Amino acid sequence: MRLSSARALALAIGLGAATAASISHTASAQTADANTVLATTRETLGGDARIAKVHTFVVTGRTRQVRGDNLVPIEFEIQAELPDRYARRDEFPAQDAGPSTSGFNGEALVQIPPPALPPARGGGPPPPTSAQLEAQARARVTALKQDFARLLLGMFAGSSPSYPLTFSYAGQAEAPQGKAHVLDVKGPSDFAARLFVDAQTHLPLMVTWQQAPPAPRRGGAPGPPPQGGAPAGPSPAVEHRLYFADYRDVDGLKLPFRLRHAVGAETTEETTFDRFRINARVDPKRFEPAS
Repeated sequence: MRLSSARALALAIGLGAATAASISHTASAQTADANTVLATTRETLGGDARIAKVHTFVVTGRTRQVRGDNLVPIEFEIQAELPDRYARRDEFPAQDAGPSTSGFNGEALVQIPPPALPPARGGGPPPPTSAQLEAQARARVTALKQDFARLLLGMFAGSSPSYPLTFSYAGQAEAPQGKAHVLDVKGPSDFAARLFVDAQTHLPLMVTWQQAPPAPRRGGAPGPPPQGGAPAGPSPAVEHRLYFADYRDVDGLKLPFRLRHAVGAETTEETTFDRFRINARVDPKRFEPAS
């Protein structure tokens, strides 16, 4: 059974325009709390007992990613072993490039091919030190864990014990298509997000978070100087939205088969999951740390 994918996506997009100021704290909203919303949502997704029995999952699907003026197709497989092993393998059928894998095994980075050092250039910046490389690997693991945490919010309305999240009730958001409960979500490494849950279906609709744009790559051309000669400050954070839609029954669970990632007003990725395999055998080699 599929659950009103078109309505859910329309509601999520409508709610995407909601700001913190537009989240209401009406009398009915104030009677709700995060635990109540999460309990109802998890029961709708399959129930705590069934969710707790999920130890591994394997997902295959396709992503269309916007890169400049191009729309890049990606075929992927995600393998996860809870609580702290995750790897996504991407293949690029339209490019002359081999597959790549990224993920984490505990606190260790999984990356195939392994990270490559920038080529040495005369007069260029010195190569990164081992300490800098370790810091980059830690930052990459943190980013991957946060991506995984956002996916688990849409799948299970919860988190992994290795990356625990806390929830508080923020209020209700409203769009012409309906209403949603809004939960503030906090976690390690300054993780902060908002989870929107459909007040009618009790399914996750969307996760939003603020993130600064990526810094220019080393050796990249500098931008134009700011007016008045003042040094350029850090770029302001922009809102990211991850929409969940097309929930279907899988082994007694309801799981989202469509994701959409938007940055600001622009969609950057659309993902379709073709198949979920719950408690399937995973390949240990997928989680071998980068050397």
